[in-house]
Amino acid sequence: MDNDRPLLPPHAAHDDEAGADALRDPALYLNRELSQLDFNFRVLAQAQDPQVPLLERLRFLCISCTNLDEFFEIRAATVRHALDLGLPAQSDGLAPAQLLDLIHDRAAELVDAQYRCWNEVIRPALADAGVGVLGRKSWNARQRRWLRAYFRNKVMPVLSPLGLDPSHPFPRILNKSLNVVVVLEGMDAFGRPSHLAIVRAPRSLSRIVELPPSLAGKGKQAFVLLSSMLAAFVDELFPGMTVRGAYQFRVTRNSELVVDEDEVDNLASALRSELVGRGYRPAVRLEIAHDCPKPIVRTLLQNFELGENAVYYIDGPVNLNRVIQVHDLVQRPELKFPPFSPRNRLEDENVFKTVARGDVLLHHPFDSFSGVLEMLTQAASDPDVLAIKQTLYRTGKDSAIVDALVQAARNGKDVTVVVELRARFDEDANLGVADRLQEAGVQVVYGVVGFKTHAKMLLIVRREGRRLRRYAHLGTGNYHSGTSRAYTDLGLLTADPEIGNDVHLLFQQLSGLAPSIRLKRLLQSPFTLHSGILARIERETRLAASGRPGRIIAKMNALNEPQVIRALYAASQAGVSIDLIVRGACTLRPGIPGVSDNIRVRSIVGRFLEHSRVYWFGNDGKPELYCASADWLERNLLRRVETCFPILDPRLAERVQREALQNYLADNLNAWELGADGRYRKCAPGEGQAAYSAQQALLEAL
Repeated sequence: MDNDRPLLPPHAAHDDEAGADALRDPALYLNRELSQLDFNFRVLAQAQDPQVPLLERLRFLCISCTNLDEFFEIRAATVRHALDLGLPAQSDGLAPAQLLDLIHDRAAELVDAQYRCWNEVIRPALADAGVGVLGRKSWNARQRRWLRAYFRNKVMPVLSPLGLDPSHPFPRILNKSLNVVVVLEGMDAFGRPSHLAIVRAPRSLSRIVELPPSLAGKGKQAFVLLSSMLAAFVDELFPGMTVRGAYQFRVTRNSELVVDEDEVDNLASALRSELVGRGYRPAVRLEIAHDCPKPIVRTLLQNFELGENAVYYIDGPVNLNRVIQVHDLVQRPELKFPPFSPRNRLEDENVFKTVARGDVLLHHPFDSFSGVLEMLTQAASDPDVLAIKQTLYRTGKDSAIVDALVQAARNGKDVTVVVELRARFDEDANLGVADRLQEAGVQVVYGVVGFKTHAKMLLIVRREGRRLRRYAHLGTGNYHSGTSRAYTDLGLLTADPEIGNDVHLLFQQLSGLAPSIRLKRLLQSPFTLHSGILARIERETRLAASGRPGRIIAKMNALNEPQVIRALYAASQAGVSIDLIVRGACTLRPGIPGVSDNIRVRSIVGRFLEHSRVYWFGNDGKPELYCASADWLERNLLRRVETCFPILDPRLAERVQREALQNYLADNLNAWELGADGRYRKCAPGEGQAAYSAQQALLEAL
């Protein structure tokens, strides 16, 4: 299908048709932030599931904590910013002040559940398995002596306690750093009365220490958190004074970088300046030991300019996510998921010959990411390859992808790379990648002002006889070998001339500021993807209204774009059968009689992070299937550069539909269904029904 051809008359796509106002009712929409919090309850459920290997349960617990950190750094910070600016409510009708209170209440439930899981389930189970994470009360005399010596030799030399007095005002506290507030009694060396001091754990110190085997017990391993050592031996830092109490705390700050791209001449330089101050931006959350006296809590809240709805009382380490190190330090295969070897679908010595014969579909992590790397590595040394163009959003440290691009440039290829500097939390790493590429002679482009380049594209131009041929890779996930083993994603390797030309035009647009372009096969944000999705939903609506089957299945990470949701509601009202597989936040409310009773929403949370985006439209027996880098979020559809690509080979399209859609709709072990009340309920096999895990089925197919 030509993507520039409208699927319905222009007037039919307008949002002012009859009934549209009724579909704007805030009661029809869930809140994105609260929905995102609910996702972390589903992650935590994996930690509570006895069928999951123990060390993997620990990992899921830590992931839920890390996710919550990021939620406060970004999502809650955005709501607080909206409150400060007096911004209006979103589609769900919740004003920022009301939403902040609801976030606090729901997050407090999550924090309570996380620490109950740690204290009552995971930690005791680890101890029973011979893996101890020892608190102060459980140290024996030998362990205490060793830990005190470790503290004196390895920890004390890098600590700088700060007493609070008029000449030492409250210090700047770094985002998510481990700190202890100490209550003191007595006089210091200068005869000054002491009351409070702050001890900050430097980032150079390991947050978890393994005891020697002789102190752990035969066949066991034992670990101690740095926070426990600080609390136990903090008196060593204040000789001659009495420590009346020591309470760990941690502050979380807004981590969104703000760069006015229209006002800066050099984006890289501006970002470097912003990164310096990121750790000290406005606070959004305070975590504090549960037994900390109220006056001290009030002092901390006052210093961080936070209200009571921003404090969380912690019964355990305030940086619980750091315990994930135990997962890596303990080599106990029986306590982890069984290892697996992904398929290599590019076994031919010459990748270009394989792709020239026909498209190759990669379903990660079940298919190896090595095929993509092999294609790029061969291109770097192939004398017939003239040019390589690629987008990079996240690549990870020591990236083989970057190595291959550097080598290609050194071998005389014309290499152009679009590096997205504003990839959240990877800004510093991407600045380093950009510097390294430029030093090797790669032409580095920073994308488009005001639009993050989130598309995943690789284009290789190769001379074959008297003509040039384009080879492309398009994917739903990043060029990151690490996440390709932990995330489910889809990638297409193709030599299709029309797709290759579309990718070529997109790179021209990104690097050369080309005017508006017409694509044959691809949909593109921020231009044709949003309207293309709406047109296809509305086509299914017309089919259903005329008495023919209307069918939509879509898989994504998150959904909140109001126009798309209204179109889905209208499709449901017309009788279109809609299944949405949405991993995280979903603001659509399914199952409302007369509005969304033909829409089902499910979330899959399992061993791998579900990350692929797939859209399938029935099209009256001539189905269309697309994979994309974009979720159905406002930012992805309207404010980012994204790609959405069709799977043209019928065999591969059937494979994607079977593996990435139908397979997940059949899951009754790792699936959660969203109800009209906004609550998720865990699916379970029905009477006489066999248990089925979509991810496990794909693993078993290996």
